[in-house]
Amino acid sequence: MNSTYIKLCLTLLCIVMLSGCLYPQSELSKNQAPNETQLEIVQNAVEAYREEKQGLVPIKTKMNDTPIFQKYLIDFTALKELNVLSELPGNAYENGGIYQYTIITPDENPRVKLIDLRITEAIRSVNVQLEIYRSKHTYPPFKAEIEDGIYSIDFEKLGFDSTPTAVSPYSRENLPIVMDVNGNLYIDYRIDLNQALEEYDHTYAEGDDIRYILAENTPFVPAYSLPYTIKDGEPVFLPQNN
Repeated sequence: MNSTYIKLCLTLLCIVMLSGCLYPQSELSKNQAPNETQLEIVQNAVEAYREEKQGLVPIKTKMNDTPIFQKYLIDFTALKELNVLSELPGNAYENGGIYQYTIITPDENPRVKLIDLRITEAIRSVNVQLEIYRSKHTYPPFKAEIEDGIYSIDFEKLGFDSTPTAVSPYSRENLPIVMDVNGNLYIDYRIDLNQALEEYDHTYAEGDDIRYILAENTPFVPAYSLPYTIKDGEPVFLPQNN
């Protein structure tokens, strides 16, 4: 009887310990909240901050040439210091999550959006191999010209057994990684843009940067993207001299 009782206690103790390991409190609460819920909380905090600070927004200082969708990252420290945000979102990078919180159109109508850091990691993993290659060769490993000044990449020369891609935060499709004439890497969002142009109402014309159709209508910004425009109803790269 004593032996059976001890075994039962040990079994129950193991179950409790495993439950704590598999489902920590942070996962049960903050990290499992929908993106929309956490976005709304941060959006309200940004608006409260802006009201207190006479129109300023809580962003980290970035270089002027920082790409537009990575330029206005939210400064959570500023929000907490002003007591307009009690805790960081569970899915925020600063809290161990997979998203960076950013702002679009900060001067006109600041709205909180997300950068999926899995996109960042896809770019980083290719860039590591690209830097090694460029330390030994004069030119980047161009493969084929997609449009003027935009190229596919010879990944075999970089040592990849298969073609690296980035999983889209919009469609979950595998998006290509492309390169400009200077060897800078970007995600090719034409798959997502084509779907968005069909799904959402818009008034874009040739020459307009159509990337905002993704940022305006979804929680995510198209990070690491080149400008695109519309031509004959299809998304195309916006010429670099525009």
